[in-house]
Amino acid sequence: MALAARLERFLARKGIGFQELPIDPVTSLDSAVIASGLPQADFIQATLLIDISGVVMAVHKFDSSLDPDAVYQLTGRRLQPLTARQTMRLFGDCDPGFTPPIGQAYELPVVVDEDVAKAERVLFSSGTDHSLMEMDGRSLRLALAGAREGHLVIRGPGNGNREALTLEEVADKLQKLYRLPPMPALALRILRLTANTEATARELAELIEFDPSLTAQVMRYARSALFNYPGQINSVQEAVTRVLGFDRVAHIALGIASVRAFDVPRQGLLGMDNFWRHSLYCAFLCQSIAPRCGAEKGLGYLCGLLHNFGLLLVGHLFPAEFDELNQLREANPEASMHSIEQQVFGQGDGQEILAVGHGAIGGILHRLWQLPDPVIKAAGIHQQPGYHGEHENYVLMVQLSNALLKERGIGDEFNPDDVPALVEGLGLQPNVLDELTAEMDRVAPDLDALASSLSS
Repeated sequence: MALAARLERFLARKGIGFQELPIDPVTSLDSAVIASGLPQADFIQATLLIDISGVVMAVHKFDSSLDPDAVYQLTGRRLQPLTARQTMRLFGDCDPGFTPPIGQAYELPVVVDEDVAKAERVLFSSGTDHSLMEMDGRSLRLALAGAREGHLVIRGPGNGNREALTLEEVADKLQKLYRLPPMPALALRILRLTANTEATARELAELIEFDPSLTAQVMRYARSALFNYPGQINSVQEAVTRVLGFDRVAHIALGIASVRAFDVPRQGLLGMDNFWRHSLYCAFLCQSIAPRCGAEKGLGYLCGLLHNFGLLLVGHLFPAEFDELNQLREANPEASMHSIEQQVFGQGDGQEILAVGHGAIGGILHRLWQLPDPVIKAAGIHQQPGYHGEHENYVLMVQLSNALLKERGIGDEFNPDDVPALVEGLGLQPNVLDELTAEMDRVAPDLDALASSLSS
């Protein structure tokens, strides 16, 4: 059997029936759900929480996110999410990211959402990356005997009143080029120029100077206190040759030009104002981290700058859902962005639909736009903790940068990260965090000013 060992022993001892569903190995529970081809609404998941009194497992629908206030009302405890490292210590017989929602098998107290307790059939992780489990409602209630039951999840505004996006609808919108915004012509020309190893600063400057607005923004960037250039800068070519360098000018120009593909409101935590602030800070940090871990500095900057384009695509394609996402983000700061996206793009009127993650669709867009592979991977995977694989350093750089920015209230995520694990994964020394914080403090006013100018 492809079950976690403790889970298998527990179910055998209790005589609880189930059906094992083998799948091809996957990297995350999200991927397992999609790979199964089964109704997402039937899946449940475990969220591990902790306070000074110990660990609690919360069991809820896969397409929902926990409401911290509801959990407090049921338990009387202010619980925080476990880190990935803490979770693996408790679930050493499981593959990372595949925690089975049967806390009794691991001698953990369990709280279960009322929707799960009433389910007639459920699907969930078996603890491995290559199988799922199916149980009828009676068997699940036996497995969760002793759990406290109540309302645990976020109830979003109007979720039951709007038409849900179907899986086919989302696939069409993301796969048919005419439904996706093409890369703006100027951005495409900049991208092609950067691919030419013999391109000159003059050619780049002439391309940028075709666009007066882009010229003004690049010049403002070069003249900012970020670089403290002592002389006058009178042209884009001077900005390239004297201050910024070819790659940095090309990348900031590419980012500015690419954003024009999207029609997204400026206001709100997910609006264009905060997008630019987050992107510029993340790009700066990635650029600072890159030489410390053997990565390419310019490519690191581009990964940080473009990693969140999926949010812009969500806002562009699904404006009504984007408004709801913005409201839920502000109302539920402790929930992960991924769980809120599942809430917005989750179950509606009994239809099977896709819980769209902005990282994944951002990666799809970058691939269609033929951006460099590390940029595609950093965008597509940055919401997935514990990633190991191709272009891993660039993914981890973005994740570490986002983790540091959360401490300043910058970005779209505010739930805790396993920062030591990210530092270790990049092969960095622990004191690098103090160095990065000091560097960020030095340039923060200038990054804020630049972000304000770019979003206006």
